[in-house]
Amino acid sequence: MISAFFIFNQKGEVLISRLYRTDFKRSIADVFRIQVVSNSDVRSPIITLGSTSFFHVRVNNLYVVCVTKTNANAALVFEFCYRFISIAKSYFGKVDEESVKNNFVLIYELIDEISDYGYPQNSEIDTLKSYITTESVISSAIAAEESSKITTQATGATSWRRGDVKYKKNEAFVDVVETVNLSMSAKGTVLRADVDGHIQMRAYLSGTPECKFGLNDKLVIDKNSQGGASDAVELDDCRFHQCVRLNEFDTSRTISFIPPDGEFELMRYRSTSNVKLPLRVIPTVNEIGTTQVSYNIAVKANFGNKLSATNVVLRIPTPLNTTGVDCKVANGKAKYVPAENVVVWKIPRIQGGQECTFSATASLTSTTTRQVWARPPIDVDFEVLMLTASGLIVRFLKVFEKSNYHSIKWVRYLTKASGSYQIRF
Repeated sequence: MISAFFIFNQKGEVLISRLYRTDFKRSIADVFRIQVVSNSDVRSPIITLGSTSFFHVRVNNLYVVCVTKTNANAALVFEFCYRFISIAKSYFGKVDEESVKNNFVLIYELIDEISDYGYPQNSEIDTLKSYITTESVISSAIAAEESSKITTQATGATSWRRGDVKYKKNEAFVDVVETVNLSMSAKGTVLRADVDGHIQMRAYLSGTPECKFGLNDKLVIDKNSQGGASDAVELDDCRFHQCVRLNEFDTSRTISFIPPDGEFELMRYRSTSNVKLPLRVIPTVNEIGTTQVSYNIAVKANFGNKLSATNVVLRIPTPLNTTGVDCKVANGKAKYVPAENVVVWKIPRIQGGQECTFSATASLTSTTTRQVWARPPIDVDFEVLMLTASGLIVRFLKVFEKSNYHSIKWVRYLTKASGSYQIRF
């Protein structure tokens, strides 16, 4: 697997270095600094020089780097890098140069624990926090008992969960969060529409419960291999937390698992078919001579009247030589932002089926040489609760535990767009 692990700052200085094997010397860091950090043309996250491969991930102003001479599984190496970043965030928040310098002793403990001779080991955050702690030292009387529990947890069948968890109130919260990506042409043709979704779960359950989680009856994974109905929910790819038993999902679309304690990502998926667009934007923009541009924009909510879109923000581009914009809106507020050459139209809430209109006239200053306006797309941001653009729904959530306690389950849906919902005009 990997032979060395480094963290560099943006200047190429080594902040953390760990050599797992003898096939490299620490001077290998100089090669990465010269070939990648100092070379602005390098964009690939994998650089191979001779028989040496450098895998790097950028986070804030840092490079997290793994080095190997073997034909390692690239996906596994990157998963290790991203898992290290998520562990670091859970311990000391933001991962930047200052936090790495302040916590370098803790980071060395972590990388020695999650990798042995370059092979990934236990990287479950809850398990690591039980014996790598930044808090006060546990008394020696309790330490022996805790040590045996840690060993059982780290080496047992469910390394992600301890068996002695207890809560007065047993609750499970499920959030289905989807981000809609849209690119629509000036003629109203959808050029690209897809959904990036994930199911986030917070489990505050006693003991070692077995959870069963059912999704749509008509659910097609990898539509190329299966002929799905036109109204089926089609997912192009899925990624599950390690606690999920995949064999049951393949047969009955039921997710069966023993959940980690607290918050975790149960599933991540992507959908490119049958995407329901929550908001429809109809822009009419005309250039009047060389001195004015008229705008007439309508926004319509494509969902039931019991639901509503909140925090709706449209960023409407204006020409570079705009001197002012006279805006008229019936809903929300519109303001011209000269520094960004956009009109920002904010609507606090749009009820399902409602249509909001925007009209404006932009005044332009005369220029000696006329330049063609590139017409950047309109950006739309929004949030809609209790709606999924992919059509994915949770049919049921059941909790089974040997003591048969009563548990409360909550399911929430959220569809949103932030900088990825664009309409050309």
